[in-house]
Amino acid sequence: MRYTKQEDIIKESVDWVVLGLYLLMVVCGWFTIYGASHQLGNTSSFEMSNSAQMQLVWVGVCLAAGFMLLKLDDNIFDVFAYFFYAVSMLLLLVTVFAAPDIKGSHSWLVLGPVRLQPAELAKFSVALALARFMNEYNFKLMTPKNLALISGLILLPMLLIIGQKETGSALVYTAFVLMLYREGLPGLVLFSGVCAVILFVVGLKYSDVAVGFLTQGEFISIITIILICASLVISYRRDFQSALYIGGGSLGLLLVGYLVSLAFGVNPHYDIISIVCLAATIGYLVYMAFSRIIKEYFVVVLVACCAILFSLSVSYVFTDILQPHQQQRIKVSLGMEDDLKGAGYNVNQSKIAIGSGGFWGKGFLNGTQTKLKYVPEQDTDFIFCTVGEEQGFIGSVAVLLLFLALILRLLYLAERQKFVFGRVFGYCVASIFIFHLIINIGMVIGITPVIGIPLPFFSYGGSSLLGFTTLLFIFLRIDMARKRR
Repeated sequence: MRYTKQEDIIKESVDWVVLGLYLLMVVCGWFTIYGASHQLGNTSSFEMSNSAQMQLVWVGVCLAAGFMLLKLDDNIFDVFAYFFYAVSMLLLLVTVFAAPDIKGSHSWLVLGPVRLQPAELAKFSVALALARFMNEYNFKLMTPKNLALISGLILLPMLLIIGQKETGSALVYTAFVLMLYREGLPGLVLFSGVCAVILFVVGLKYSDVAVGFLTQGEFISIITIILICASLVISYRRDFQSALYIGGGSLGLLLVGYLVSLAFGVNPHYDIISIVCLAATIGYLVYMAFSRIIKEYFVVVLVACCAILFSLSVSYVFTDILQPHQQQRIKVSLGMEDDLKGAGYNVNQSKIAIGSGGFWGKGFLNGTQTKLKYVPEQDTDFIFCTVGEEQGFIGSVAVLLLFLALILRLLYLAERQKFVFGRVFGYCVASIFIFHLIINIGMVIGITPVIGIPLPFFSYGGSSLLGFTTLLFIFLRIDMARKRR
């Protein structure tokens, strides 16, 4: 019987599509970092900056680490999942107290010439812990105990990272909600999250204009909550009549007030009308819930009450919880302030750089905006502006298509896993890539607040590259064992 070498097993079992996409993006990422950090006056096109040199070293380290992960026994990730999680949490805790202050945060552990960011490396351990926990026999997601434990596994690293004053990195862990949705989390949770974002933006953006004793933001939030209740009634019970009473009645009453004001020139008191409509909506839902003993109406009432409390807390959270620079970034993103020389400077210069690239781009190493260092952090968080300027619209779309191909392939691999452990971990990996891609590109082009998270495989940073590589190669190793499992 011929002995099969482990290298042959890897060649036969590894998913070469994902591996090829990974290698292609790492190479493209390095050239982008090289272009972003290249000095305009350099006579040699092959003279590397410190950033390009260090990233090249990290590429070598990550390739070696990835190959080692492929050679490990796949059972290690299942058996030692909680151990990895505990070590990561300990590192995050140490970082809070031991890390030096770098640009206002305490998130980097300095080990001689090397700086490591434990928050980037903790992602794979949290994903492994979730996969291990949800792989238990007869696991049911929607039990109070399991939901509490899963929430704890996710919230603990978030709190520790917030303690490092790295709110952006902490928000990445909310991406695991996408995995939970695949595993049976009700759509109401995602719907509530979207509604919370809407209420936060509306309540904040229109907080300076008065509508009676309410602000315009509070008035719009009340109408939004009423419409949310009507939507949920239709979604849960297909009760179009009740939805018409709730939504149509409220909007109709506001319309009557508007017409009266036009006809008689009186103040219709929209603030009082909106509050009466909201009270009537909740009263009607409570009546329906108790008279018909239908639990869905109780849920809608609960959602409405939570939405009201959330709307009332927007001002407190924004002024007392968020730091001044975070408040400024949100205001700039929402168009409440311009501040082109302050918080909005990065985004404004980034958009100028991307726009100057046109359709075909200026060519490799020919980007004037990036070469003259108009864009701060252009080789890290704002690396995509270098792609836009040098490679243009075509290059930007090509990068986005690479990420789309990778994410779709990861979802395909996750779905073909025979056990929950592999599927959950695969969806965790895909969710993290989705979050990073949307938020990073969004902040570079000015549609999301600047929260400082890297673009996978493109942004300069060893911890970032190592973290994404570890996530990807662990999943590749788990996928390699699917036939044996």
